[in-house]
Amino acid sequence: MIHKTAIVDSKAKISDNVNIGPFCIVGPDVEIGTNSVLHSHVNIVGNTKIGENNQIYPFSSIGTPPQDLKYKGEKNSLLIGNNNKFREYVNINPGTEQGGGITRIGDNNLFMVYCHVAHDCLISNDIVLANNVQVGGHVTIQDKAIVGGSCAIHQFSRIGESSMIGGMTGVLSDVIPFGLSMGNRNNLMGLNLIGLRRSKVSNDNIKKIQLAYKDIFKTNSFRDNIESLNPDLKRNEFVKIIINFINSDKKRPISLPPNL
Repeated sequence: MIHKTAIVDSKAKISDNVNIGPFCIVGPDVEIGTNSVLHSHVNIVGNTKIGENNQIYPFSSIGTPPQDLKYKGEKNSLLIGNNNKFREYVNINPGTEQGGGITRIGDNNLFMVYCHVAHDCLISNDIVLANNVQVGGHVTIQDKAIVGGSCAIHQFSRIGESSMIGGMTGVLSDVIPFGLSMGNRNNLMGLNLIGLRRSKVSNDNIKKIQLAYKDIFKTNSFRDNIESLNPDLKRNEFVKIIINFINSDKKRPISLPPNL
Protein backbone atom coordinates (compact mmCIF):
# COMPACT_ATOMS: atom_id res chain seq x y z
CA MET A 1 0.00 0.00 0.00
CA ILE A 2 1.32 3.42 -0.99
CA HIS A 3 -0.23 6.45 0.68
CA LYS A 4 -1.65 9.05 -1.68
CA THR A 5 0.73 11.74 -0.37
CA ALA A 6 3.87 9.63 -0.92
CA ILE A 7 6.07 10.37 -3.93
CA VAL A 8 7.41 7.11 -5.36
CA ASP A 9 9.34 7.26 -8.63
CA SER A 10 7.87 5.03 -11.31
CA LYS A 11 11.28 3.39 -11.83
CA ALA A 12 11.60 2.30 -8.19
CA LYS A 13 11.20 -1.44 -7.58
CA ILE A 14 8.69 -1.99 -4.81
CA SER A 15 7.97 -5.61 -3.83
CA ASP A 16 4.67 -7.07 -2.65
CA ASN A 17 3.19 -6.08 0.70
CA VAL A 18 5.38 -3.00 1.11
CA ASN A 19 3.68 -0.23 3.10
CA ILE A 20 4.77 3.31 2.21
CA GLY A 21 3.22 5.85 4.53
CA PRO A 22 2.35 9.55 4.25
CA PHE A 23 4.82 12.03 2.77
CA CYS A 24 7.55 9.49 1.98
CA ILE A 25 9.89 10.01 -0.97
CA VAL A 26 11.38 7.06 -2.88
CA GLY A 27 13.86 7.66 -5.70
CA PRO A 28 14.18 5.92 -9.08
CA ASP A 29 17.07 3.59 -8.24
CA VAL A 30 15.62 2.29 -4.98
CA GLU A 31 14.56 -1.32 -4.41
CA ILE A 32 12.46 -2.29 -1.37
CA GLY A 33 11.83 -5.92 -0.37
CA THR A 34 8.67 -7.68 0.71
CA ASN A 35 6.85 -6.69 3.93
CA SER A 36 9.00 -3.63 4.58
CA VAL A 37 7.33 -0.55 6.08
CA LEU A 38 8.12 3.14 5.62
CA HIS A 39 6.00 4.67 8.38
CA SER A 40 5.89 8.31 7.22
CA HIS A 41 8.15 11.19 6.14
CA VAL A 42 10.92 8.77 5.08
CA ASN A 43 13.37 9.79 2.35
CA ILE A 44 15.10 6.99 0.41
CA VAL A 45 17.19 7.89 -2.63
CA GLY A 46 20.34 6.84 -4.49
CA ASN A 47 21.29 3.35 -5.59
CA THR A 48 19.75 1.81 -2.48
CA LYS A 49 18.70 -1.83 -2.12
CA ILE A 50 16.59 -2.69 0.93
CA GLY A 51 15.70 -6.28 1.83
CA GLU A 52 12.62 -7.78 3.45
CA ASN A 53 10.78 -7.00 6.69
CA ASN A 54 12.53 -3.73 7.42
CA GLN A 55 10.87 -1.02 9.51
CA ILE A 56 11.85 2.58 8.72
CA TYR A 57 10.45 5.24 11.02
CA PRO A 58 9.65 8.94 10.42
CA PHE A 59 12.26 11.43 9.27
CA SER A 60 14.88 8.80 8.42
CA SER A 61 17.11 9.67 5.47
CA ILE A 62 18.54 6.68 3.63
CA GLY A 63 20.92 6.78 0.65
CA THR A 64 21.67 10.49 0.39
CA PRO A 65 25.19 11.36 -0.89
CA PRO A 66 28.20 10.76 1.39
CA GLN A 67 29.30 13.59 3.66
CA ASP A 68 32.82 13.42 2.27
CA LEU A 69 34.53 16.28 0.44
CA LYS A 70 36.29 13.75 -1.80
CA TYR A 71 32.98 12.51 -3.17
CA LYS A 72 32.46 13.87 -6.68
CA GLY A 73 29.25 12.15 -7.67
CA GLU A 74 30.75 8.82 -8.73
CA LYS A 75 28.54 5.72 -8.79
CA ASN A 76 27.96 4.21 -5.35
CA SER A 77 25.45 2.10 -3.48
CA LEU A 78 23.85 1.21 -0.17
CA LEU A 79 22.88 -2.39 0.50
CA ILE A 80 20.57 -3.19 3.42
CA GLY A 81 19.57 -6.71 4.50
CA ASN A 82 16.48 -8.01 6.26
CA ASN A 83 14.60 -7.47 9.52
CA ASN A 84 16.24 -4.19 10.47
CA LYS A 85 14.63 -1.36 12.46
CA PHE A 86 15.63 2.22 11.68
CA ARG A 87 14.08 4.54 14.25
CA GLU A 88 13.37 8.23 13.87
CA TYR A 89 15.97 10.52 12.26
CA VAL A 90 18.39 7.74 11.31
CA ASN A 91 20.75 8.75 8.49
CA ILE A 92 22.74 6.29 6.37
CA ASN A 93 25.03 7.20 3.46
CA PRO A 94 26.27 5.06 0.56
CA GLY A 95 29.94 4.43 -0.22
CA THR A 96 32.71 6.38 -1.92
CA GLU A 97 35.27 5.44 -4.53
CA GLN A 98 38.02 5.38 -1.88
CA GLY A 99 36.16 2.73 0.14
CA GLY A 100 34.91 0.49 -2.63
CA GLY A 101 31.73 2.43 -3.27
CA ILE A 102 29.42 0.41 -1.01
CA THR A 103 27.96 0.78 2.46
CA ARG A 104 26.54 -2.52 3.76
CA ILE A 105 24.00 -3.14 6.49
CA GLY A 106 23.28 -6.77 7.46
CA ASP A 107 20.25 -8.35 9.13
CA ASN A 108 18.36 -8.01 12.43
CA ASN A 109 19.90 -4.72 13.51
CA LEU A 110 18.36 -1.95 15.62
CA PHE A 111 19.33 1.65 14.89
CA MET A 112 17.83 3.88 17.56
CA VAL A 113 16.88 7.55 17.26
CA TYR A 114 19.38 9.93 15.58
CA CYS A 115 21.95 7.29 14.59
CA HIS A 116 24.25 8.14 11.69
CA VAL A 117 26.16 5.58 9.60
CA ALA A 118 28.65 7.18 7.24
CA HIS A 119 30.03 6.07 3.88
CA ASP A 120 31.78 2.73 3.26
CA CYS A 121 30.77 1.17 6.58
CA LEU A 122 30.17 -2.52 7.12
CA ILE A 123 27.52 -3.09 9.78
CA SER A 124 26.99 -6.84 10.22
CA ASN A 125 24.11 -8.65 11.98
CA ASP A 126 22.22 -8.57 15.31
CA ILE A 127 23.77 -5.23 16.29
CA VAL A 128 22.27 -2.51 18.49
CA LEU A 129 23.25 1.12 18.03
CA ALA A 130 21.62 3.09 20.83
CA ASN A 131 20.34 6.67 20.57
CA ASN A 132 22.59 9.21 18.85
CA VAL A 133 25.45 6.86 17.91
CA GLN A 134 27.63 8.49 15.25
CA VAL A 135 29.57 6.06 13.05
CA GLY A 136 32.36 7.56 10.93
CA GLY A 137 33.33 6.42 7.46
CA HIS A 138 34.92 3.02 6.72
CA VAL A 139 33.94 1.58 10.11
CA THR A 140 33.36 -2.16 10.58
CA ILE A 141 31.01 -3.40 13.30
CA GLN A 142 30.82 -7.17 13.67
CA ASP A 143 27.92 -9.42 14.70
CA LYS A 144 26.10 -8.93 18.01
CA ALA A 145 28.00 -5.80 19.06
CA ILE A 146 26.18 -3.26 21.24
CA VAL A 147 27.10 0.43 21.09
CA GLY A 148 25.83 2.65 23.91
CA GLY A 149 24.07 5.98 23.49
CA SER A 150 25.87 9.09 22.22
CA CYS A 151 29.02 7.21 21.21
CA ALA A 152 31.18 8.59 18.42
CA ILE A 153 33.15 6.03 16.42
CA HIS A 154 36.18 7.34 14.55
CA GLN A 155 36.59 6.53 10.88
CA PHE A 156 38.27 3.19 10.00
CA SER A 157 37.61 1.78 13.48
CA ARG A 158 36.73 -1.89 13.99
CA ILE A 159 34.28 -3.09 16.62
CA GLY A 160 34.63 -6.84 17.26
CA GLU A 161 31.80 -9.32 17.51
CA SER A 162 29.78 -9.54 20.74
CA SER A 163 31.63 -6.55 22.18
CA MET A 164 30.01 -3.70 24.08
CA ILE A 165 30.81 0.01 24.00
CA GLY A 166 29.70 2.05 27.01
CA GLY A 167 27.57 5.14 26.50
CA MET A 168 29.21 8.48 25.57
CA THR A 169 32.47 6.79 24.58
CA GLY A 170 34.74 8.24 21.95
CA VAL A 171 36.04 5.23 20.01
CA LEU A 172 39.50 5.89 18.55
CA SER A 173 40.98 2.39 18.78
CA ASP A 174 39.67 -1.03 17.76
CA VAL A 175 37.69 -3.08 20.26
CA ILE A 176 38.45 -6.79 20.42
CA PRO A 177 35.66 -9.38 20.08
CA PHE A 178 33.87 -9.97 23.40
CA GLY A 179 35.52 -6.83 24.81
CA LEU A 180 34.00 -4.14 27.03
CA SER A 181 35.28 -0.69 26.13
CA MET A 182 34.41 2.74 27.51
CA GLY A 183 35.76 6.11 28.55
CA ASN A 184 36.28 9.57 27.11
CA ARG A 185 38.72 7.89 24.71
CA ASN A 186 37.97 4.22 24.79
CA ASN A 187 39.86 1.95 27.18
CA LEU A 188 39.40 -1.80 27.35
CA MET A 189 37.73 -2.44 30.70
CA GLY A 190 37.39 -6.20 30.49
CA LEU A 191 35.12 -8.69 28.78
CA ASN A 192 31.46 -8.47 27.89
CA LEU A 193 30.55 -11.33 30.21
CA ILE A 194 26.83 -10.59 30.12
CA GLY A 195 26.88 -10.76 26.33
CA LEU A 196 28.79 -14.04 26.38
CA ARG A 197 26.30 -15.60 28.79
CA ARG A 198 23.34 -14.34 26.79
CA SER A 199 24.88 -16.00 23.74
CA LYS A 200 24.98 -19.24 25.77
CA VAL A 201 28.77 -19.53 25.65
CA SER A 202 29.75 -22.27 28.12
CA ASN A 203 31.41 -21.46 31.44
CA ASP A 204 34.46 -23.45 30.37
CA ASN A 205 34.87 -21.32 27.26
CA ILE A 206 34.31 -18.12 29.23
CA LYS A 207 37.07 -19.13 31.68
CA LYS A 208 39.44 -19.76 28.78
CA ILE A 209 38.61 -16.38 27.25
CA GLN A 210 39.29 -14.74 30.63
CA LEU A 211 42.65 -16.50 30.99
CA ALA A 212 43.65 -15.55 27.46
CA TYR A 213 42.57 -11.94 28.01
CA LYS A 214 44.65 -11.73 31.19
CA ASP A 215 47.77 -13.06 29.45
CA ILE A 216 47.38 -11.10 26.21
CA PHE A 217 46.95 -7.78 28.00
CA LYS A 218 49.35 -8.29 30.91
CA THR A 219 51.69 -5.78 29.22
CA ASN A 220 51.33 -3.39 26.32
CA SER A 221 53.40 -5.78 24.20
CA PHE A 222 50.19 -7.66 23.50
CA ARG A 223 51.30 -9.01 20.12
CA ASP A 224 54.35 -10.63 21.75
CA ASN A 225 52.09 -11.93 24.49
CA ILE A 226 49.93 -13.64 21.87
CA GLU A 227 52.99 -15.47 20.54
CA SER A 228 53.79 -16.86 23.99
CA LEU A 229 50.19 -17.68 24.88
CA ASN A 230 49.42 -21.15 26.23
CA PRO A 231 48.84 -23.44 23.17
CA ASP A 232 45.72 -24.89 24.75
CA LEU A 233 44.21 -21.40 24.96
CA LYS A 234 45.26 -20.62 21.40
CA ARG A 235 43.25 -23.61 20.19
CA ASN A 236 40.04 -22.41 21.82
CA GLU A 237 37.53 -21.27 19.18
CA PHE A 238 36.70 -18.01 20.95
CA VAL A 239 40.30 -17.11 21.74
CA LYS A 240 41.10 -17.73 18.07
CA ILE A 241 38.50 -15.11 17.15
CA ILE A 242 40.24 -12.53 19.35
CA ILE A 243 43.71 -13.40 18.04
CA ASN A 244 42.60 -13.33 14.41
CA PHE A 245 40.94 -9.96 14.94
CA ILE A 246 44.09 -8.44 16.43
CA ASN A 247 46.36 -9.92 13.76
CA SER A 248 44.14 -9.16 10.78
CA ASP A 249 45.04 -5.46 10.75
CA LYS A 250 48.35 -4.69 12.44
CA LYS A 251 48.22 -1.01 11.47
CA ARG A 252 45.15 -0.27 13.55
CA PRO A 253 45.51 0.64 17.25
CA ILE A 254 43.84 -1.75 19.69
CA SER A 255 41.94 -0.55 22.73
CA LEU A 256 44.00 -1.46 25.80
CA PRO A 257 43.31 -1.62 29.54
CA PRO A 258 43.82 1.79 31.21
CA ASN A 259 46.80 0.58 33.29
CA LEU A 260 48.90 -0.16 30.16
